[in-house]
Amino acid sequence: MKRREFITLLGAAATPSMLWPLAARPQQPAMPLIGLLFRGSCEQMEELMAAFRKGLSETGYVEGRNVTFELRRASNEQDRLPELAADLVRRQVSVIASPGSDVAALAAKAATTSIPIVFSTARDPVQIGLVASLNRPGGNVTGVSYMNAEIGVKRLGLLHELLPAAKRFAALLNRDDPVAGMSLLDLEAAAAALGLRQLLVLSASSEREIDAVFASLAQQQVSALLVSADALFVSRREKLVASAAHHSTPAIYDLREFAAAGGLMSYGSSLTDAYRQVGVYTGRILRGEKPADLPVQKAVKVEFVINLKTAKALGLTIPPTLLARADEVIE
Repeated sequence: MKRREFITLLGAAATPSMLWPLAARPQQPAMPLIGLLFRGSCEQMEELMAAFRKGLSETGYVEGRNVTFELRRASNEQDRLPELAADLVRRQVSVIASPGSDVAALAAKAATTSIPIVFSTARDPVQIGLVASLNRPGGNVTGVSYMNAEIGVKRLGLLHELLPAAKRFAALLNRDDPVAGMSLLDLEAAAAALGLRQLLVLSASSEREIDAVFASLAQQQVSALLVSADALFVSRREKLVASAAHHSTPAIYDLREFAAAGGLMSYGSSLTDAYRQVGVYTGRILRGEKPADLPVQKAVKVEFVINLKTAKALGLTIPPTLLARADEVIE
């Protein structure tokens, strides 16, 4: 065969795709990018992130297969959140998820009115300005409320049931929390109803201040401590639990994760379940649903956990009435 005839045949046999310019070939669609915005440092969050991934997978999304993550962490430096949120907006993420921190969600909301935002918070999301209403969030924000701040009164009652002769309890709050004062009013009213002589209010917004709070408990003659619901305290739960043990202070917390880390008692909604629900909503939004049409979910799974090993270390006997009501007893 002559060379010219061979070239002609080769050209005729070429498929259309072989003849397309590279730029004209069909491009694979880019995977959706989820921006994850945290106030804390993501330490000790493997279980919680696993719950988020589980919820996401329930809607058909798996990290690395058909969705990718972009993490931004403020490491408890709250002032960094606005810039971190703005950076996610510049990255043109598909959704911003801020589980476990209403402050992070508020920073995201201030940064964008178009990118969907999914939050979870222990607060009333209407009260703190995240959504217009629970049933009709409106705008680009929705999420999950586990309302642990609302059941602080119940935690105070459990602490009093454990130590009925005690007359002075303390409540640890974060003064940087924009709604801490509202929770405090409820706690003070509950303390008066229980006949407590005084509810000492202590505040900490950093690890150093947490140390100072525990150092002052003996001087203040505090019988027991209630740790309020706050993202800073969640991220520093190992520190709080260790400090309570070091100072022999009975304490009650809002989340099971504290009791699992060695805290005496916890009572509150399941944080793991809340993270899962955030994952579900994030996936539903990726599939095309609008945040404005997704009502804020209210976490209904409440857990009462007692750590018997810690009780023994503190020389405490847990009343049978409390043990009977516990959802979980850690031995």
